[in-house]
Amino acid sequence: MDEVVKIVNDIKAGNIKPIYFLMGEEPYYIDKLSEYIEQNVLAEEEKGFNQTVLYGRDVSVEDIVSTAKRYPMMADRQVVIVKEAQDLSRTIDKIESYVNNPMETTVLVFCYKYKTLDKRKKVTKLLAQNGVVYESKKLYENQVGDWIKRVLAGKKYTIDPKANAMLVEFLGTDLSKINNELEKLQIILPAGTMITPQHIEENIGFSKDYNVFELRKAIGERNQLKAYKIAENFAHNPKEYPLVMTTGLVFGFFIQLLKYHGLKDKNPKNVASAIGVNPYFLKEYDLAVKNYPMRKVSQIVGALREIDVKSKGVGANALSQSDLLKEMLYKIFN
Repeated sequence: MDEVVKIVNDIKAGNIKPIYFLMGEEPYYIDKLSEYIEQNVLAEEEKGFNQTVLYGRDVSVEDIVSTAKRYPMMADRQVVIVKEAQDLSRTIDKIESYVNNPMETTVLVFCYKYKTLDKRKKVTKLLAQNGVVYESKKLYENQVGDWIKRVLAGKKYTIDPKANAMLVEFLGTDLSKINNELEKLQIILPAGTMITPQHIEENIGFSKDYNVFELRKAIGERNQLKAYKIAENFAHNPKEYPLVMTTGLVFGFFIQLLKYHGLKDKNPKNVASAIGVNPYFLKEYDLAVKNYPMRKVSQIVGALREIDVKSKGVGANALSQSDLLKEMLYKIFN
């Protein structure tokens, strides 16, 4: 994120490079940077003749070079943006000769999503030498919560830790999807609001009471009544709560407990970091570790592997989702 801010600040200061090669597994920042360049490098009246958007599937590298070599009309520079440039991955090396001597009056932007160039190649080194190469890396799940807080803080919002965890739980590491949901909340809620689980439930559609987060909490507390009640709700909503996802997240919870049991340093900060949870929720894990000794956790992990296999249709004898969820909980609690 710091690198993104630096690129934007350089552009604001007029330090504009002739080439921006935006690549990597996380499309969110690639989109944000290309949008910023598209909206801000040229004045509105200059865009008609001097801003071109191309798509990798529709053009060749030769087409891109030809467009980039044009001179701007009644403007200091032109902007050429190549979206979905990863579709040119087999021939992208052909850009090398242009990169070696780029047009100073052209700002050429490649949006090379889900892939990266080999950093050892000459073309990559030339791009870094004569322009900007930015790699947008996927965040790990335990980094997404902090990212949500930073994005909201920049818009004058805060978020309750449980609401934050719900977003990560249900949307995973897809930053574009998370940002879309955050923008919906910002339309509805005034700046200065703390976003709560209630806001999430009412405006995004995740139930604050019936979700995998609450199921794991009930399991950790050994609250069988609540756990079976949530599981029954899941069974009636298989599209919203697919069994494979549920078993996977519960499995992850017990792997975290296994790591917790194996830690020598039980200092809360060390535990939170080691098992990858927000310190706010550590009390729930403290209780779960007491309720499930290491030997029991190991047994449960084995049982969950069996349930996962059955959930994928192997040896399940046409058991329903409801039956498999009940079997999962029975093996956890007994």
